[in-house]
Amino acid sequence: MVFENSGIENIVADQTLIQHVMNKHGFNLGGHWDYERVTYDLKYQLEEGVYYLRIPGYAVDGDVGAKNATLQMMDPYLGKHYYPTGIEYGEDEYFPEAMVEHCKRTIMNVYHDIRALLA
Repeated sequence: MVFENSGIENIVADQTLIQHVMNKHGFNLGGHWDYERVTYDLKYQLEEGVYYLRIPGYAVDGDVGAKNATLQMMDPYLGKHYYPTGIEYGEDEYFPEAMVEHCKRTIMNVYHDIRALLA
């Protein structure tokens, strides 16, 4: 499930600013980065399974590994984890409504926090 037109996809900001806001909202960068791309994950462990809200981005300048990148953020998306195959994002997946609403609120809070710091 992709959350389009959230505003996050229009954000271009310093990696340290984005990292600060993501940490504040419980997102983890973990091992989901290379020198050009990042993926911030928020894990949901529910009775129905394990889900991840992901907010990706890529470096338009600098180096993610050196922590001096300027990141262009992209559309957030939600997927369900299946062991051992990984995360599925397809239209056939069931996503609990309360969790989807929480994802939408979290995305908006992240967006507003980053915009406030950029002002």
